[in-house]
Amino acid sequence: MTFRMTPKFPTPTALRRAAGAVLAAALMFGASAAAVYAQSLSTTPVDSIVAVVDEDVILRSELDQAVANIRAQYRGQNEALPPTEVLERQVLDRLILMRLQVTRAEDNGIRISDAELDQTVSGIAQQNGISTDSMRAQLAADGMSFSGFRETLRDELTVQRLRQALTQSRVNVSDAEVDVELASQANSGGQVHLSDILVAVDDGASPLDVEAAKSKVADIKRQIDGGLAFEAAAIRYSDAPNALDGGDLGWRNVNEVPRLFTEVVKTQPVGTVTEPMRGPSGFHLLKITERRDENERQTATEYHAQSIVILRSELVPDAEAHARIDAARERVTSGGEDFGSVAKEVSEDTRTRDLNGDMGWFKADDYGASVARVITTLEDGEVSQPFPSNVGWHLIKRLGVREQDVTEELRRAQARETVGKRKAEEEYESFLRQLRSEAYIENRLTG
Repeated sequence: MTFRMTPKFPTPTALRRAAGAVLAAALMFGASAAAVYAQSLSTTPVDSIVAVVDEDVILRSELDQAVANIRAQYRGQNEALPPTEVLERQVLDRLILMRLQVTRAEDNGIRISDAELDQTVSGIAQQNGISTDSMRAQLAADGMSFSGFRETLRDELTVQRLRQALTQSRVNVSDAEVDVELASQANSGGQVHLSDILVAVDDGASPLDVEAAKSKVADIKRQIDGGLAFEAAAIRYSDAPNALDGGDLGWRNVNEVPRLFTEVVKTQPVGTVTEPMRGPSGFHLLKITERRDENERQTATEYHAQSIVILRSELVPDAEAHARIDAARERVTSGGEDFGSVAKEVSEDTRTRDLNGDMGWFKADDYGASVARVITTLEDGEVSQPFPSNVGWHLIKRLGVREQDVTEELRRAQARETVGKRKAEEEYESFLRQLRSEAYIENRLTG
């Protein structure tokens, strides 16, 4: 059983550095001890180094465990996996990239606490519908230690945090960019489910290397045209991080696709594969798996209400705030006073007090969960019972409800998100290329 978590690819456990033999034994205990030690070497397996990454190493045992995890994911589908030497190369490339990212994150002070890790492990267990103890047992049955699983997950969370920190600091989306995106979406074609095969071309590659990559991607396209499943081709040949997922990129707004490929994606028929296309990372083949339209109008329920708020503080304890909101409700419901007049007199919400407590039109969750729970249960004209929030005590009178067309509002929000995602992906890809180019990497599988 493989546990679902994001990202799906199993990454390395915490570094287990190779330890040399203690040769002092021979000097301290004489030749007989040395002979016994030498004999033990013939029966004790030695963990070898498969890659050197700056001042760090990746051991053969780490690579074997990661490959075993991949085979566990594809249990019963072994024919979908590439030959062992190709699979090992793909997995090692990922381990190297993960090691570089984790090291950079740690250098920048990014740490995942044990408490946060425990919470994430519990969440994964719940997501898979089992207890943490059951997950521990299943991991053992699959040949993976629970501690190794935790450290794998710690690495993944660390890299997620690094990506968030880097893109948040470097990616900004202006209103002008949103306007341009909305204009370009006029004929965007909705959303597409994409799969990708990448034949990588390194920065600074020679013309001969570029030509070799071009020939390779053309040969892959010929094999797909000849009946090889795209997913199998991705697993066998792709250099992209999602190769072992069959190249699946999931659903994307057409305008989230890099601009170099947008026009092709808009017009490519469902189920077909593009001709090879050159991008910043190399040559791509894209498959349009599905397509869906997003032109339908979208609505949201909005509420109109008035409110009275009494804040709690060091000077106004909770009991006193509660008593004051009770008194305000009594004036409205039993005393017959106008809600707005009472709100203007006693409410401590500076945003609405001078408006007779008028909150305007809003979505249920715009003011938080406490307001949402109450406003959705009231009838128009009804005054709520006093209820608490994290700031104090509230009283609400619902004035109306409506279904509002929020298509344009949502389109603008989605356009901002689309531009942000695209810029973040481009920025992080550039960061990873730079990270690799600056690192000392010795891959002992490929030389």
